[in-house]
Amino acid sequence: MTRAGVDTGGTFTDVVLDDGRIAKVLSRPDDPAAAVAAALDGEAVDVLAHGTTVATNAVLERRGATVALVTDPGFEDVTEIGRQNRPSLYDPFADRPEPLVPRAHRIHVGAPMPEGIDAVAVCLLHADLDPAPERAVADALGADVDVTCSHEISPEFREYERTSTAVINAYLRPVCRTYLRRLATLAPEVLVMTSAGGLVPAAAAADRPAALLLSGPAAGVLAGAAAAVAAGFPDAVTFDMGGTSTDVCLVVDGRPEPAAQRTVGGLPVRLPSLDVHTIGAGGGSIARIDAGGALAVGPRSAGAEPGPACYGRGGTEPTVTDADLVAGRIPADAAFPGLDRLDRSAAEEALARAGVGAHGVITVVDAAMVQAVRRVSVERGADPRDLALVAFGGAGPLHACAIAEELEMPVVIVPPRAGVLSAAGLVGAPTQTDLVRSWPDPLDHGGVDPALAALTEEAGGAAEVVTSVDCRYAGQSHELTVAAVDDFPAEHQRRNGYARPGAPVEVVALRVSARTPSPTPVEALPVPDGRSAAVGPAVLAEPDCTVWVPEGWTAEVGGGGSWILQRSRS
Repeated sequence: MTRAGVDTGGTFTDVVLDDGRIAKVLSRPDDPAAAVAAALDGEAVDVLAHGTTVATNAVLERRGATVALVTDPGFEDVTEIGRQNRPSLYDPFADRPEPLVPRAHRIHVGAPMPEGIDAVAVCLLHADLDPAPERAVADALGADVDVTCSHEISPEFREYERTSTAVINAYLRPVCRTYLRRLATLAPEVLVMTSAGGLVPAAAAADRPAALLLSGPAAGVLAGAAAAVAAGFPDAVTFDMGGTSTDVCLVVDGRPEPAAQRTVGGLPVRLPSLDVHTIGAGGGSIARIDAGGALAVGPRSAGAEPGPACYGRGGTEPTVTDADLVAGRIPADAAFPGLDRLDRSAAEEALARAGVGAHGVITVVDAAMVQAVRRVSVERGADPRDLALVAFGGAGPLHACAIAEELEMPVVIVPPRAGVLSAAGLVGAPTQTDLVRSWPDPLDHGGVDPALAALTEEAGGAAEVVTSVDCRYAGQSHELTVAAVDDFPAEHQRRNGYARPGAPVEVVALRVSARTPSPTPVEALPVPDGRSAAVGPAVLAEPDCTVWVPEGWTAEVGGGGSWILQRSRS
């Protein structure tokens, strides 16, 4: 049975087959399904495991459905009021993101339904504990209406976040269903990666597209964590620098850190997720001199169309890839997939026209990525000096050593197939069911274990089941996810620098993750030949990426076939 992982990125669409073969084609932002078909190039596959950006792009670009929100009287404006925190504390001109549902389409129970609606989100007070009123509203709307009920998507307390998540799900359903139906023609079985790092059937993904907002990056984190363990460094930060963005995630004892919520386009999504931090810095990020005369890089990207100037596809603005080429980090004779030989002169002209230098662009983008790694390490109570940096994505291995140098990280790991690692992660990803339930009696810990057992049974049979609880000290307004209530004080100490011995601990939610491993785990994929030791400065060219080994660094082949880059011991 042939299994293929296909990851759609902002610049390239990548394929990895279970026999180790890879392919890479330019993405098609206007028709991502066509890019997936092109990447497969007629290959007959039985299982297609997919990481998609369709849901994320639809939210960021506001290309979803026309949605109505049905809620309790007086709560019609909760998605617009949000919380008291402001996007920028000292900027009076900073605006909150526009709600996905305009005011005229936000109604209370019993009000007439607006016309011209594609989908409806229903979110009633305390539906996380009593879903019956939401079910009654859905029944009244009828089977012909596409209804998302909040208790089906995010059965947790906090009305604003639950409402936002239900609205996003309703907003994405028509777009994602159309896309996933097209993918269904490419393989007998199509599985889709969720933000939590597990695969679900395409039909389930189409019903819950809000769970797909971290689809591709989550697969890369899984594969990066596996590479770190194989290399002997179970504590690490995964560093995925692609064409349009960079994604980083903390890995502790071989497991990526989880998160109960993330923000996309300024909107909260209250669903299980990996704790990935994303910044707008990638190979295609455009460099410019800003209004204050400073050099800035990103978040705007040249993407796949027209791409960096050196691609020769009509791009005229300088990008990080242009700077890497001019700085000698990318071989002068390099030919990226789907492109002719890179045009160094076009890159030089673009940089000169903008009045920026290659090394300046690299320095600025590296500084942004250092801050991103600090965000998931120092701010999570982890010392970067105790962590490896796992570099992948088309541009990650070009910049990883500078990041590690700045943060005093001891080692950089570049896994096999680093340029297509998210696609490899999809081949090796487990199928997974994630369930969460609000816990109604915060100080009643006695009923937690039986409730977790019942939730595990609801998740169905699986080879591996992981249970956890969301806890906080009484009076706090934020929670930490821990394996058991007794683990909370130590985790609070690690994350926040202090604990409160003797203070009562509240349980606010229960979580279960039930996984069945892939028949082809990522560490079982064949290791490509041809990797050998090198002493910097050196450029190591791979079919899917380029590795830059700076002066003072060495590269050796380690566990799992990864390159292990370290500072010279001399």
